[in-house]
Amino acid sequence: MLDIKGADANKVILVIGIMTLHSFGEGSGVGVSFAGSKGLSQGLLVTLAIAVHNIPEGLAVSMVLASRGVSPQNAMLWSVITSLPQPIVAVPSFICADAFNKLLPFCTGFAAGCMIWMVVAEVLPDAFKEASPSHVASAATLSVATMEAFGAMFQNFGVNYNSEGASGFLVSLLFGLGPLLGGNILVAFALAFHLQHALLTGVASGIAFVLGAWRPLQLLFSSKMSFFTLTFLLATGSTFTHILTSTATKLTTLKKTSANTLPNAAGFSISALTLQSILSCLAVALHALAEGLALGVAAPKAYGFGRHMVLPVSLHGLTRGAAVASCIFGATDSWYGSLAGSGLIGIVGPVSAIAAILAGIDYSGLDHLMVFTCGGLIPCFWSMLRRAMRLDTRKSTTGVMAGVGFATVCLMCTKLVCLHTPYCNSAPEAVR
Repeated sequence: MLDIKGADANKVILVIGIMTLHSFGEGSGVGVSFAGSKGLSQGLLVTLAIAVHNIPEGLAVSMVLASRGVSPQNAMLWSVITSLPQPIVAVPSFICADAFNKLLPFCTGFAAGCMIWMVVAEVLPDAFKEASPSHVASAATLSVATMEAFGAMFQNFGVNYNSEGASGFLVSLLFGLGPLLGGNILVAFALAFHLQHALLTGVASGIAFVLGAWRPLQLLFSSKMSFFTLTFLLATGSTFTHILTSTATKLTTLKKTSANTLPNAAGFSISALTLQSILSCLAVALHALAEGLALGVAAPKAYGFGRHMVLPVSLHGLTRGAAVASCIFGATDSWYGSLAGSGLIGIVGPVSAIAAILAGIDYSGLDHLMVFTCGGLIPCFWSMLRRAMRLDTRKSTTGVMAGVGFATVCLMCTKLVCLHTPYCNSAPEAVR
């Protein structure tokens, strides 16, 4: 902070001070919500809403600092510091809820007035100095629209609010942690032991084959779907994915310039293996979408679902993240690309689950969609495995066995963890 001089320092201190002041009101709101009539479930919902609200607040602080020469690390640190009053104030406000409940309107109103003045008197004038009025207006309109969208989403969820819905909402967000953790584990092993392309591709293929077979076998052994229907859906999903990937490859490429490099219509060269890996990851994303919808259907209707299913759902996502990370790392040798891919896959499940909760869809046809997406995993990873086998048969086979073992252990642990719950075979069965 001492490196910033003059008027810039005044504005930075003003922004940080007002954002910190604003955090006192938010912390009070969190504490009072946990002490309310609906207790934990209402507190979780309010905390989640404030957490989303904190995203643009952190951006505001970081942008003001970064534009004045502060390093990214220090800008991030100050963004965290401005939110520290929230947990500090939340505890006493929970203990003395009645007193803080009376102060809460004054605190939030005072903070709101400070923020409005800061925007009108300081931030907007700076923006007009750096950009044209049309650009400033466009950015402001987009920001307001984004915040209104978040507000409408939480208001819609709050109207139909119930405790199980809140816990399901939380579990749906945690659904994305498993893939990210799985991707981190795979990348750590790949970097530590210098794993080769053939081995990593084998691991991805082995995991994908287990993911593709797990739910269909559950449905078959529990007699919830006939063998003919299962076979038909798996074949349809496999054929659909094969046609889609073949068409995408032809549309993306103009001609084959070498054994491994393909130029697309924009003149951008991409290796055939990288393109194949991206398409395989899209098949995994479709599988995650189906699982997210199933989770979202069960979450608001199943008693105790949020309490019982956090760990099993996270374990189930480990395999998906590891498959995507090993697929990308084997094709590109890019650890940050692998982590980004597993993170993006982790977003698909929670988004579809939350969409299912908000839309209130029912269970009809979700098992059929799940089997269809399971069939879609097979052709993508089979083609990658064949390519890897041509490079090194022994390492590819070892990778397949390692992938099958890892995925089987994770999914069996899911079964063991949820044995004392009514949701052991799959989350949607809780609503049947």
